[in-house]
Amino acid sequence: MFSWIAQTIDVTALNLKTIPQRLASSAVAIIGIAGVVIVLVSVLSIAQGFTAAMRDSGSPSRALVMRSGADSEMTSGLSGPEVDVIKQAPGIRNDGQAVMASAELYVIIDLPKRSTNTAANVPMRGIEPTAPHVREEVSIVEGRMLTFGTNEVIVGRGASRQFAGLTLGNEVVSGQNRWTVVGVFEADGGVAETEIWCDARVLQGAYRRGNSFQVVLAHLDSTNTFDTFKDWLTANPQLNVQVRRETEYYAQQSRALSSLIRTIGFSVLAESLALATLGGAIGGLGAYLAFNGYQTSTMNFQTFSQVAFAFQVTPQLLVLGLVYALGMGLIGGLLPAVRAARLPIPSALREL
Repeated sequence: MFSWIAQTIDVTALNLKTIPQRLASSAVAIIGIAGVVIVLVSVLSIAQGFTAAMRDSGSPSRALVMRSGADSEMTSGLSGPEVDVIKQAPGIRNDGQAVMASAELYVIIDLPKRSTNTAANVPMRGIEPTAPHVREEVSIVEGRMLTFGTNEVIVGRGASRQFAGLTLGNEVVSGQNRWTVVGVFEADGGVAETEIWCDARVLQGAYRRGNSFQVVLAHLDSTNTFDTFKDWLTANPQLNVQVRRETEYYAQQSRALSSLIRTIGFSVLAESLALATLGGAIGGLGAYLAFNGYQTSTMNFQTFSQVAFAFQVTPQLLVLGLVYALGMGLIGGLLPAVRAARLPIPSALREL
């Protein structure tokens, strides 16, 4: 046993020493495996970064109220009177000056990306003065908070970096509307950092939305008051709404896209395994045609005499070769991918 191990080590060392003489073929193998890993890891990192950004956007102590049947803010709609009723629900935090709930409006504007100068859909969110208190993680890092009742806006750090014209002092032009950037904010890496915030009332007038909103974001007294808050709203005959925890809402929003991205990533891996299968089959067939039945002789080290024999490429050996081919593709691509895909990469989200 020890002799066999020593021989294996010696042969392995010899193979490693001769790599410079086999540099071209070794480089092909290395580059091929590296390419599979790069593609798979980069694709999966998008899904992981997107999921992390969406997950970090939610708080278990906040709840969203939308129209019943709406699957997102964009398809929701709430009237001003409905918002007034929602803000009366029990369980919402009150700081002594105002109820910690923000009725919000959501529109999409076109802005060019910095990197490609191509148009991209950028969310503009109309908020109420309570919004910064409802979202405790938001902080102004450049400039100042917008003045409500004016065409001033603040922009998320991610949006400022990714889209042209969203720097301090610039004007954002959308149709006939002009908005002045007076501040840049951060939100702990959450999806809000890709948004532009303005006064909801001003946005209503700019887009002729009347006295309407799409969502009410409420900061609850605690996570335990969610059921009380939800039950009061869904049982109220004046309303036709659904109530969801903010964390659950963003988890659902990220699920579809993340699943699609991961499917694409593992399709890449499946393609790699298919190619490995094809290569293994071709190699096995080549070995069978070239060596099966080939006559040769070698020395028997036990008797020090020559023994004549024929090569035998058996089905078991062909299967073993195919398994090795698949194993090299799987280990080379999957294990590093699983580790790297767990790292959040919010910048990948910005490039979607």
